[in-house]
Amino acid sequence: MNAEAEQLDAPRMTQDERRTVRRQAILDAAEALFLEYGYPSVSLSTIVQRSGGSLATIYQMFGNKQGLLRAVVDRSSDESLKDLDTLLASGLSPRRILEEFAISYLAFTTTPRKIAFMRLVITESLTDPDFGEAFDNDMQMKYIARIAGLFENWNAQGLARIDRPQQAAELYLAMLLCNLPIRFMLGRPAEKPSREDTIWRLAGFLDRFGMKAETEA
Repeated sequence: MNAEAEQLDAPRMTQDERRTVRRQAILDAAEALFLEYGYPSVSLSTIVQRSGGSLATIYQMFGNKQGLLRAVVDRSSDESLKDLDTLLASGLSPRRILEEFAISYLAFTTTPRKIAFMRLVITESLTDPDFGEAFDNDMQMKYIARIAGLFENWNAQGLARIDRPQQAAELYLAMLLCNLPIRFMLGRPAEKPSREDTIWRLAGFLDRFGMKAETEA
């Protein structure tokens, strides 16, 4: 009996909890297999063999193999946004929050696991532009919308002066990523800048939108 089956047999587990366990088992299996063999070489049947469940369950939860890849990467992105939630609960100033999130985001983006998945996504996007467009929209919703919402809240609280929150959120992430996407496509090492370089890169942006350093507040 595999780990998922043992968990699903646990007493008092609700239907929603069973579904969550099954979903995580499928994502875990897909992630491991995609990284081990490459996305094109992995079939849904192979994922079912490793995770348990059925093809019908995968189609119901993810639609198809591309949907499963998007869900795997989406779960990975959620890990990064947890760092932002932690920073927001810390009581730090908006400037410090954006500085610290930039550092954690770059550390996350340049891990071997993240780089491997971004290369998988880029390769599949070149094969299927519709997939690339859908993935880009997913990331827009995940990061751009979340950060733009923060900017709007800080404006309302008088903590920032950001006249175009959506464009400012896009600019913030673009400054962080810099040439990393090109390196991903070329298969080059993704070296993250130092903490000091990252803070320096953001300084003009933060000054422009009225987010003062804590010593200036």
